[in-house]
Amino acid sequence: MLQIWVNLIPLCVSGIAWAHDAGLQQDTLQSDLTFDTNSQIGLSEEPWSSKYGAQNDLGYSGPLSFSHFNYKKCLEDASVPFDIGIIGFPFDTTTSFRPGARFGPYAIRSGSRRQSLGAGRGYTLAWRSSPSDYGSSLLDCGDVPISAYDNAKAIDQMEAAYSTLLSRPVFGGTSEVYKEKTRAFSLDGKEHPRIVTLGGDHTIVLPILRALHKVYGPVSVIHFDAHLDTWPPRGTTVQEGITHGSFFAVAAEEGLLTNTSIHAGIRCKMFGMEDIEHDDTVGFQVISTEDIDDYGIKKVIEKIRQRIGDKPVYLSLDIDVVDPGQAPATGTPEVGGWTTREVKRILRGLSGLNFVGVDIVEVAPAYDNADITGIAAADIVHDFLSMMLVDGPPQPHIGPFSKTDLLP
Repeated sequence: MLQIWVNLIPLCVSGIAWAHDAGLQQDTLQSDLTFDTNSQIGLSEEPWSSKYGAQNDLGYSGPLSFSHFNYKKCLEDASVPFDIGIIGFPFDTTTSFRPGARFGPYAIRSGSRRQSLGAGRGYTLAWRSSPSDYGSSLLDCGDVPISAYDNAKAIDQMEAAYSTLLSRPVFGGTSEVYKEKTRAFSLDGKEHPRIVTLGGDHTIVLPILRALHKVYGPVSVIHFDAHLDTWPPRGTTVQEGITHGSFFAVAAEEGLLTNTSIHAGIRCKMFGMEDIEHDDTVGFQVISTEDIDDYGIKKVIEKIRQRIGDKPVYLSLDIDVVDPGQAPATGTPEVGGWTTREVKRILRGLSGLNFVGVDIVEVAPAYDNADITGIAAADIVHDFLSMMLVDGPPQPHIGPFSKTDLLP
């Protein structure tokens, strides 16, 4: 037996040495492959480049980033500063009905492919401009790797990620038209990046508000949703009480909100008027879905703007504010919602408010048809970008009309 071990030991040592040498050779090979080939190859003379030029991505091709933005994993790579960042929060383990919103960030990015804002195709008649016209550096920062098994850890991960991005220095504009937007009301007197978050179920807003509170103090919220999301926490544990229907109540208890927030598009079933009375204690006023028929879009916009004033404001949009006939891919659908056109019109009317961040949540693509919800959500994000950058609502399109033709 001893003789067998005596014979094996040299073989093992030899094998280890061979593996070590092979590893060094592989590292050397990889290093050799990272040299600048462009200086040694005449790209312009190759068949592709000489005939067709650059390898441009098409709307349906290329790496998946929002609207073909530049993409960095910003949490581990701070080499590219930004003024507005896109971040995905793939989280859905506090839902009360249909799960699946963890796939929302992917669906929204996929729905954005045809926009090609990153390639310069972002102008619309409704805005009479493109988000890229305002000199802000836009970057897709990827997704946060959130625990799917431990909600307390997941919420902490989201807060840590959002705080990390908020603390980064801004790019400071790509041209002279760039304007600072947050320095005037940040607690440290500095300009901070603004984040567009792709959810995820609606609970993601609690860690976001916690992160924002460190930079701005209490903020007002404009909340587009079919549901109040201000119900008192219930359950036998603290974590069980934090859900996509109670997170605003938790935020209010923690002092994260002002007393001047507002809902838009509410139409859910309730226990009774006591739900509205409790909602008022959380700091919200309610605009129902039906109010748009009774008072009109202009009055809806006017009342939201009056409620918020010049305070720093966070906007959160649950895709279920849209009627499920136009956006079926969501966890808690409610019939009789607003159309995408109505939502987009209201968003344009909110331009110029002091937005510190925005999100879109509850896109669950497993329930979608022909990607219509993902496409709608992506187009709303495009509106978010313009809404955050322009100084006020755009003027109506003229075309064959005149100002005297405008509706009162």
